[in-house]
Amino acid sequence: MERRRFLSLAAATGAAGAVGATAAGCGSGSGSGDVTLKLVAADYGDSGANSSQKVWNELTAAFTRKHPDIEVDVSVYSWNDVDRKVKEMVKEGDAPDVAQIGAYADYAADGKLYKVSDLLSIPVQADFLPGLADAGEVKRVAYGLPFVSSTRLLFYNKDLFREADLDPDDPPDSWPKLRKAAGKLKAAGVKYPYGLPLGPEEAPAETLIWILGGGGAYTDTVGNYTINSAANIATFTWIRDNLVKDGLTGSNPARTDRQTLFDAFSKGEVGMLNGHPTLMQQAERGKVSYGTGKIPGRTGPSGSTLGVADWMMAFKQRGHRAECGKFLDFIYKLKNHYAFADRYDLMPVTTSATQRMREDSKHKDLWPFLDQLPDAEFYPAGKISWAGVSADVKKNIGKAVQEGADPGSVLGAIQRKAETAQRSE
Repeated sequence: MERRRFLSLAAATGAAGAVGATAAGCGSGSGSGDVTLKLVAADYGDSGANSSQKVWNELTAAFTRKHPDIEVDVSVYSWNDVDRKVKEMVKEGDAPDVAQIGAYADYAADGKLYKVSDLLSIPVQADFLPGLADAGEVKRVAYGLPFVSSTRLLFYNKDLFREADLDPDDPPDSWPKLRKAAGKLKAAGVKYPYGLPLGPEEAPAETLIWILGGGGAYTDTVGNYTINSAANIATFTWIRDNLVKDGLTGSNPARTDRQTLFDAFSKGEVGMLNGHPTLMQQAERGKVSYGTGKIPGRTGPSGSTLGVADWMMAFKQRGHRAECGKFLDFIYKLKNHYAFADRYDLMPVTTSATQRMREDSKHKDLWPFLDQLPDAEFYPAGKISWAGVSADVKKNIGKAVQEGADPGSVLGAIQRKAETAQRSE
């Protein structure tokens, strides 16, 4: 497996609608006259009330007070749309100055991004957690800046467990136990016994969680794709036959997105699902009594869980290297980086902010997520082909668990496209 083991930290993904607003600004590369930076960012909020737009407005306003000649125009989009939006902007010759999205490697390969070393001050570069900076490399050169990261745990509704005569303090830690618990939850009338989001929003994440539990991965130790490995085919065959076939997912996984299930969990309609730290806030607002546990594997707790890093990058097109560097240095200052992570129960990517979170008892619920990091498996984001492969997984992986489907054929089709893309790297 192509592993990226983060020795200290990680955090998440988001949801909501698309919004745009002008907030702060930037200057030209030569310093001659005022310049406005374009920032496109993903939304980590679950409603308009806590949209990331508000946080970015606050941060960029503070930045402009310090740098009056630099303004930043911020547009925030849902995770369903943000990567596509940036791709369209780049294709149309209108790339943003800075983008906070899910992938960077294809843009780096096309020569569209500034190197990290050309943007950040040495102290800021040195503050990134061990391993995280390396994870932003393409062919040994860093282009992607980790922004936040997360790991995953199994979330479950304690009240629904009690109603189904299940121990609310003993979540399932293996696939057979998960299937048994889901069966009892269904019998108790739970709408979604186990939430399985294989729709376009989160399919690559849910897929990786499951194939890790089955002893597989997206890639092998040298970075070759192994999507249709025997282990991965066996995993999706098990899901099809033991969860979907018996109606234990409550909906068609291929058409089910993560945020739909997060919303349902917060309404007390989901028995179990895999989740990241942001779900804790949403569940607490919904007054849901929940617990967390390790991700179940085929015969016991999974040996590793999903780790996700979201990325910052600066595009060359508009020529604002110096201004982008000032803005990014500002964003990664301890106060500002921690404020964003704190707002959304995300995990920071710098050593200083991580230490603060470990010392803050308010975030005690996040510590189990931090504990997962040494064994976390991250997407092969440094592969130029990954963005396309991820999009193919989003579009097609849900077909593998449909009644009468052949998981081997579905995974094989994704594998063939991945191999073709990899050969062109």
